[in-house]
Amino acid sequence: MANTEVKKEKKAFKMPHLFWIMLGLLLLTSLLTYIIPAGQFATDPETGKIIGTEFHYLGYQTPVSPLAMALSILDGLTSSALIGWAVMVSGASVAIVMGTGAFDKFLNWAIYKLKDKDDSILVIVMFILMVYLGAFGGSDALIAIVPLGVMFAKKLRLDPICAIGVSTYATLLGFGTGPNKQATTQMLMGVQIYGTFGTMFISMNVFMIVGLIFLLRYVKKIKADPTKSLMWDEGWRPEATVVDTSSIREVKLDWRTITVLLIYLGQYAILVGYPIISGRTDLTFKLMICIGITVAILCGIIGQFSFDKIGSEFAKGLASMAFVAFVIGLAKVMSIVMTNGNILHTIVYVLTKPLMGLPRAVASIGMTAVISVVNLFIPSASSKSAILVPILKPITEALGMKGELAVQAFQYGDGFTNMFSPFLGWTVGSCVTAGVPFPKWVKWVIPKVIAFLLLSFVVMFVLTEFGWVPF
Repeated sequence: MANTEVKKEKKAFKMPHLFWIMLGLLLLTSLLTYIIPAGQFATDPETGKIIGTEFHYLGYQTPVSPLAMALSILDGLTSSALIGWAVMVSGASVAIVMGTGAFDKFLNWAIYKLKDKDDSILVIVMFILMVYLGAFGGSDALIAIVPLGVMFAKKLRLDPICAIGVSTYATLLGFGTGPNKQATTQMLMGVQIYGTFGTMFISMNVFMIVGLIFLLRYVKKIKADPTKSLMWDEGWRPEATVVDTSSIREVKLDWRTITVLLIYLGQYAILVGYPIISGRTDLTFKLMICIGITVAILCGIIGQFSFDKIGSEFAKGLASMAFVAFVIGLAKVMSIVMTNGNILHTIVYVLTKPLMGLPRAVASIGMTAVISVVNLFIPSASSKSAILVPILKPITEALGMKGELAVQAFQYGDGFTNMFSPFLGWTVGSCVTAGVPFPKWVKWVIPKVIAFLLLSFVVMFVLTEFGWVPF
């Protein structure tokens, strides 16, 4: 009897759902209160801030049992309700604005106007538009623009990597460095929401220019010698490219589209300008929710939605962010357990002790590097900030750093490794849509990501070393 080999298919590793990750972290946090020595930092009696140089162990354990942890879940959810509702209303507002198709119409209008321009000009303008789209309207729904990138890459006789370059690469760059994407982290850190809008806007444009240079160099290289394309051995040939421009059609920007865009972008002018003009920050959350609901209703009406559709779209957008709000609540439970178990300060002390003798600028770079690694496994910024900020905030205080600097470090760590994270559907799905093998894309983008990270290290060093004043 012939021997037969039964090949067992290896199951690819799959990250557990974030729900189970969070519950696992909560249980682990509870168990750690039995193991990690309890300790406390001294705090300033006037400001309540941690004095990083004064720490003592309690000499006894104050464990929080798994049952006590479970009973604290409601406390965590209620104490984070303000942030949770702000996140949910923001999600609902964005859902309606995107549902009007205003961003799509503007993009199609710009593309039609540029269809007969020089290749380099077309790539530059498309890239800039996509970066800004990612910055102010970014979500994983933007995977839908990849076919647009494919069409333009074919029109210019460029390879499929360039198709991702003018679409997902650009939108992820804007999404990761945009000035309004860290509102949740700012809320959790307790710093002024959108208080660093100007700095982040300038930063986004700097990284946009660098990213564009990388793409243009690649375009120039494969134009001069197509065999230099990473897709050459995959069968791509510029002369065999079939161009279908039938989907490029003239789109007129009507007053509805322009008004929706102005209202959507105008809300950030109000949220940024109000605290500066009034000198008050206590109404920020109330203002966010009020403006979010108002923008949703106005854009829905201008976009010719019926009242029922406005309500249903608002509900869908709210629901899409409900789990994020829940995760933020569970992260607050972790903070409660660590605080009640008196291990939070111990963890912070152990982590910061090696950094105390180093310049704060070096510590800020370390934060960026650590978060960039974590981002590979937890791409969601809201979920990641909910998990990390309970630790990041006291570390920042212990090192005597500004909270805004920690948010900036978080943004850089959160922004760039998305471009090759295997756990981000936006990236992997874009490769599938454009017909680029994921390893090929990783090979192309990793040098760019490393360059972005190194540049971010330089920026963090300069901001910290020269006493950056947030604006």
